[in-house]
Amino acid sequence: MSNRQEQPLLNDWFQNHGITEVECLVSDLTGILKGKIMPAGKYLNGGRPRLPDSIFIQTVTGGYPDDEDIRFWNPAERDMELVPDANAIYLVPWAEDPTAQIIHDCFYLTGEPVELAPRYVLKRVLELYAARGWTPVIAPEVEFYLVKTNTDSDYPLEPPIGRTGRQESSRQSFSIDAVNEFDPLFEEMYDYCEAMNLDLDTLIHEEGAGQMEVNFQHGDPLTLADQVVMFKRTLRETALRHGMYATFMAKPMANEPGSSMHIHQSLLDTKDGHNVFADADGQPSKLFHHFIGGLQRYLPSVMPLLAPNVNSYRRLMRTETSGSAPINVEWGMDNRTVGLRVPVSPPEATRVENRLAGADANPYLVMAASLACGYLGLMGRLEPRPPMVGSAWSGGNKLPDDIGPALDLLHDCQPLADILGERFTHSYLAVKRAEHRAYFQVISSWEREHLLLRV
Repeated sequence: MSNRQEQPLLNDWFQNHGITEVECLVSDLTGILKGKIMPAGKYLNGGRPRLPDSIFIQTVTGGYPDDEDIRFWNPAERDMELVPDANAIYLVPWAEDPTAQIIHDCFYLTGEPVELAPRYVLKRVLELYAARGWTPVIAPEVEFYLVKTNTDSDYPLEPPIGRTGRQESSRQSFSIDAVNEFDPLFEEMYDYCEAMNLDLDTLIHEEGAGQMEVNFQHGDPLTLADQVVMFKRTLRETALRHGMYATFMAKPMANEPGSSMHIHQSLLDTKDGHNVFADADGQPSKLFHHFIGGLQRYLPSVMPLLAPNVNSYRRLMRTETSGSAPINVEWGMDNRTVGLRVPVSPPEATRVENRLAGADANPYLVMAASLACGYLGLMGRLEPRPPMVGSAWSGGNKLPDDIGPALDLLHDCQPLADILGERFTHSYLAVKRAEHRAYFQVISSWEREHLLLRV
């Protein structure tokens, strides 16, 4: 949508909500929202805000890759114009004065899109589907932990204190009472989400102590990625207001299961809206099988986007405390031991659930990566392996076991770079290698405990 078309929509929305201030937001590679805060009048009348494109090569610690790793980068740090998406405008319900938060797309002053922006990467993949007459449909499920406030990172996290004045000390999967322990927090969270028109479906208690899951209604991938990003911000803010933290770390506590971001995926014919994953007789179609074939072939190579941090791979280890985290790219019907689960559903809802991504991943990149793998399967007419019956865990870990090997696989996969963008892929690899090096500069308590006086 052009600026000329968007401006009246923004003017009307601001006037209807009495907006006095605007938060101009862009998601970086990690999923952190960055941008500028402006008075509403200046935002509407003063032109588009700008940011340097270097925000897309910044690491989670605030650093940057070494110069030799970003030889392809323009050292001038070019300005980007932030262009609002009128479909991604939300209230800030906890602000004292009426405030808008708007997700923006990024363009260079020449009009070119910024290839490194995660939102653009997802748009790029969606355009490939649109050119084939297909419309992907996504339904995310996001897990998280509520934990006690922790201002000293040397101390392990603990479950928070609930209404009873006690901490959870055992697994309480699907317990209603365990969710009700935090009723004041969740009631406010739902109020905030309703004010922002976030399309939440269900809230459940997951396996871990203080671990919950929120499911979103199915819909357009770009809209759902926006909503997941906004939900993360909203939940963190709500938890702080109730004296605790909400964390989306993949594995925040050693003896508790990790947190995932499951992505349900189906594919519609754009013209008539029917689900092309099901044949006329209601059985899974050839396109369905080719999509799964692509996921099986390429998901190992795209793991750095689904498991982007050193901590991510702690969740993907098969241990007594790993819960149902997948360690493979097998598929099966209603089987939670596989990475690609096909839920029992009527033909119009035939879908595949990608269970590999962690809650710590950037939702734009998770959806882009998963859909890119499926697209390669569709284009190559790849056949999947036979569906897994029974436990897939007996086959062992079939995925990279650390961020280093995962980055090597992504580096060597040219078909994914062609779809996600060569410049984006190189930038992402450089950022993640820089983060990996920073991690190895920190000596852990385990090393001091077991190596200090024994080696």
